[in-house]
Amino acid sequence: MKLLLLAGSREASALAGLLANEAKILTIASLAGVTREPQDLPVQMRIGPFGGRDAFVKYLRDQAFDALIDATHPFAARISKRSVEVAAEMKLAHLQIMRPAWQAGAGDNWIFIASEREAARHIPVGSTVLLATGRQTLQRFDNMSGRYLICRQIESTDGDFPFASGEYLIGHPPFSVEEEIKLFKERGVQWLVVKNAGGMPSQSKLLAARQLGIPVLLINRPPLLDCQRVETAKAAYDWVKGLL
Repeated sequence: MKLLLLAGSREASALAGLLANEAKILTIASLAGVTREPQDLPVQMRIGPFGGRDAFVKYLRDQAFDALIDATHPFAARISKRSVEVAAEMKLAHLQIMRPAWQAGAGDNWIFIASEREAARHIPVGSTVLLATGRQTLQRFDNMSGRYLICRQIESTDGDFPFASGEYLIGHPPFSVEEEIKLFKERGVQWLVVKNAGGMPSQSKLLAARQLGIPVLLINRPPLLDCQRVETAKAAYDWVKGLL
């Protein structure tokens, strides 16, 4: 059986590890290539975008895949939607891995918002804000003038920070709760903005905000798609084995 694994999440990495030694399953992992040094997975890999819907269909057809697993980021809405539609059109077995979203607990001061642009409604002018939402969507905060924005990202970027008040902060996750608390205190962070991506390793910033009493804006996930879905790499592995 030939499987295309749309990677980009921790679950994708874990699933690639489980499938690496399966003699009856040829797994090819695809990464979008948004980082300079893409993660090395223990299966065959392709790096880079497909070039649109038609190119994606052509690749699937030319390579004669039997199954498709979407293990991209919970906010990769475009490729996830395309995967569902194309798999149905081509009659490919399809599965999405979607880890559970974060849920507020005792001591959390969370506000859920629908988009980045809503942040300006809640965060007062003069605030110092840590944007743990990545560089790709930074321009969506262009209505946040008067706040000091700290955009955390994995890699350095060419060019200056796009807004008058703010900076890039380079950091390589995962971070411990203690590291996050230290960062928040040193930088005087008063607000935290995150995407509700879920997952334990990324939760440390939320736990740090809880301990320090820092309010958090969580951007809601895109609507769930109408498709078969599991939450873990192990469940996805069992699904693949069931196709044999």
